[in-house]
Amino acid sequence: MSNIVLGADIGGSHITTALINLETQELVAQTLCRERVNPHGSPEEIVDAWVACIQDTIAKHTTAIHYCGLAMPGPFDYEAGISKIKGLSKFDALYGLNIKEMLAERLHCNSANIRMMNDAGCFLQGEVFSGAAKGYQHVIGLTLGTGLGTARYHEGAADDANLWCFPFKDSIAEEHISTRFCVNRYQQLTGNAIKDVKALAEIYEQDPAAQQVFKEFGSNLGQFLVECIKIDHPQVVIIGGNIANAFPYFKSEVEQALIHHDMLLPIYLSQLKEEAALIGAASLWAAQEIIQDN
Repeated sequence: MSNIVLGADIGGSHITTALINLETQELVAQTLCRERVNPHGSPEEIVDAWVACIQDTIAKHTTAIHYCGLAMPGPFDYEAGISKIKGLSKFDALYGLNIKEMLAERLHCNSANIRMMNDAGCFLQGEVFSGAAKGYQHVIGLTLGTGLGTARYHEGAADDANLWCFPFKDSIAEEHISTRFCVNRYQQLTGNAIKDVKALAEIYEQDPAAQQVFKEFGSNLGQFLVECIKIDHPQVVIIGGNIANAFPYFKSEVEQALIHHDMLLPIYLSQLKEEAALIGAASLWAAQEIIQDN
């Protein structure tokens, strides 16, 4: 009998894996593995890289691991395990293939022992399972970074809210709530290029243009959250992703937007950070408190 499950977070250019103890709701020490993956590789090259990282993590435990939870970017048929990713500059070679069956064959397990969910959903599932949203029944989760990830949790299940493309201002939400917005807006204001939001935060104190960018970003995020709250009526909002590290620089604008619409609810930063999707993916097995090994 075992309550140890493998969690995997599959990104556009990497995979991170670890064993998760569902009883303690924590990563098993020294089982974390992270490997780069060529998103433009052949199906065999991509799956080989995933399997190698998974097997590396499994090998760090003394007993056999038979159950896996995977956080996978979409679009994807998660139940059947078939990739629908196409034209997104990653994993085109996997389109239409049954990834769950391919992994099961390579890992020598039953495909029913592999569960998958959208990566944004897994992030929020993890935060509800053992992080900042524990104890809440209705939650919105946002991951702020290169793109905009959105997820909702209602009474036991998280899923991708798919609101990155929500009509917003002159385009869509992601164009105004992402690293791309911050970098482009700073260049518009100053004529100077800046690498990312971390670099922008480092010059915040002495650069009025950086302050202006964060002010506009916070206003955009606040306006977007108002629309999300109208749709989902959450008890709490959880924010993660790399841009969340700069939250103090745009927090007041977000809160002002919510106050203006009489939407007073807590906004928490992710507690689990990079571990959230791993724990969330593994927790897809948590309903079965103790899992019977094969």
